[in-house]
Amino acid sequence: MAASGFEGFEKRLELHFFSDHNDPTVTMGLRLIDFDSLNEVLRVVQCAVVSAVGNHFFDAYVLSESSLFVYPTKIIIKTCGTTQLLKSIRPLIHLANDLGLTLCGCRYTRGSFIFPKSQPFPHINFKQEVIYIEENLPDALCFRKASVMPSKLPSYSWHVFSAGDGGHFLADDTFTVEVCMTELDRVMARKFFKTSHDSAVAKRMTELSGIDGINPRVFVCDFEFDPCGYSMNGVDGDRYSTIHVTPEDGFSYASFECVGSVYDDQDDIVETLKKAVQVFKPATVSVSTTSLHREVWTRVARAMEPLGLKCRSFAMDEFPAAGTVVFQTFTAARRK
Repeated sequence: MAASGFEGFEKRLELHFFSDHNDPTVTMGLRLIDFDSLNEVLRVVQCAVVSAVGNHFFDAYVLSESSLFVYPTKIIIKTCGTTQLLKSIRPLIHLANDLGLTLCGCRYTRGSFIFPKSQPFPHINFKQEVIYIEENLPDALCFRKASVMPSKLPSYSWHVFSAGDGGHFLADDTFTVEVCMTELDRVMARKFFKTSHDSAVAKRMTELSGIDGINPRVFVCDFEFDPCGYSMNGVDGDRYSTIHVTPEDGFSYASFECVGSVYDDQDDIVETLKKAVQVFKPATVSVSTTSLHREVWTRVARAMEPLGLKCRSFAMDEFPAAGTVVFQTFTAARRK
């Protein structure tokens, strides 16, 4: 933990691979990476697996510092605190190559750190992060772009780097929504402090907070931290959702991430976002939506407005191998 407090804002890395020899729809692909090898990668990043669940489509790991999702041709890892996430790129590519898989797409995103001076190399600043990523990517990923998407709130901006080979990896009809919330309601935040040491603490946090009602279809894999903090991964068919909570006063933070399809009932994403934000009652919310379909982001404002959150800034940009990224910030009347 940083001397000033725990850094809740996550760093998120998404890597896509392809194979010329195997059909990814019928092979395990990256899921064949053995647990010891995954643990070694996480050791370099400076975190560890604390809980895990899997189904026919993917494996979901709760980490000591956020989450890891492994699909046959895609891996998503997000870590908070002072982890060195980008150091996972080279070993993950190596492990994938051993399975006959080749990297074809990369996306890295994060918000603005609350304690930027506490971050170690290569996360000292975004310029250094971009240099480090580019040095560790194969030359075939020649379509690259880095951008800091601005906000009218000085401490909120969205950092995006993406790269692709221009052929194999194209964003599809799914979209990713990343929500960052700060200044959580204090009564709600207290529900994420550990008050006992029995095996049902995490489950009680999930139920008392209302997290279990955000999407009743998901199978929840949750974990509580000592003395406070909470993480969960939700598994719903081939889709994941995840929540991470840092409840301490002065730097309280919660994140919610989910994936969806443009073919879903679009009212579902509105309700899901609304329920997730309602759980934490934050003073400030930022939402990043990544999709090939621009209409997805219009649903975000519809979810925030009934909660008394007003859109303060909006930014849109196009990224290779990712599609359209829309970044919006919302604020509520300050609580007394």
